[in-house]
Amino acid sequence: MAQSPLIIVRGGGDIATGTICRLHNCGFRLLVLEVANPTAIRRTVSISETLQLGSHNVEGVKAERIERVADCERIWQNSRVPVIVDPNADCLGTLATQPSCIVDAILAKKNLGTTIDMAPITIGIGPGFTAGLDVHAVIETNRGHDLGRIIYTGSATANTSIPAEVGGFSKERVLYATQAGTFRLMRDIGSVVYQDELLAKIGNSPVIAPFTGLVRGILRDGTTVHKGLKIADIDPRLDELKNCWTISDKARSIGGSVLEAFLALQVRNTSL
Repeated sequence: MAQSPLIIVRGGGDIATGTICRLHNCGFRLLVLEVANPTAIRRTVSISETLQLGSHNVEGVKAERIERVADCERIWQNSRVPVIVDPNADCLGTLATQPSCIVDAILAKKNLGTTIDMAPITIGIGPGFTAGLDVHAVIETNRGHDLGRIIYTGSATANTSIPAEVGGFSKERVLYATQAGTFRLMRDIGSVVYQDELLAKIGNSPVIAPFTGLVRGILRDGTTVHKGLKIADIDPRLDELKNCWTISDKARSIGGSVLEAFLALQVRNTSL
């Protein structure tokens, strides 16, 4: 039986994980490339957490950390997703099977090194990519009417830096480090916090809850942070606890669009 196509996903944060789970559930072989110390705040639904835990399960999709690409086959045979530290995609020169597709899901708001010739199909998620120049397709990530739109010529909307409004709160929902230092966790994901309650510390400086809500995402204890780094996400909806452990609507939408773009480009390539 022929093996399914190999798709490499650069990045394993919560938005990337929507794509990873979608593709895995459709039967594709995946390899996830990450930095050594990921800083995803929605850790419970981020495949990147595999690097810290050794293994991780998001909505039934199981991932395992590997140290060398030669271990991929063993992980694939167990219907799991291998995750390796490889921020520069150096594995492309050592893989026994070259990927059919590379998805850049780092969401850095800029291109960190993905080029259109890295695979027969390349897909960039969010701003920083130009379809037809450095990738074959771009997926829109800005919430609203065009969320998930597949762009085959041009770029996604520029980053607005404004979180979606939830329960009357927008900018207040997402917290950023006001200084560099070591992050010390006081309240973890799934906790109810009250306005002005201590969430964490960076060095000796307190991180205070801006309003009463659920901790939907927060950095791992002991993370080294720089000023301006996203460190926490508070959800004012106290009755939405399940959301702390499930993939978001945005991530699911984007994952579906990546799948469509890959299949469409695959058909286009075979018809040439």
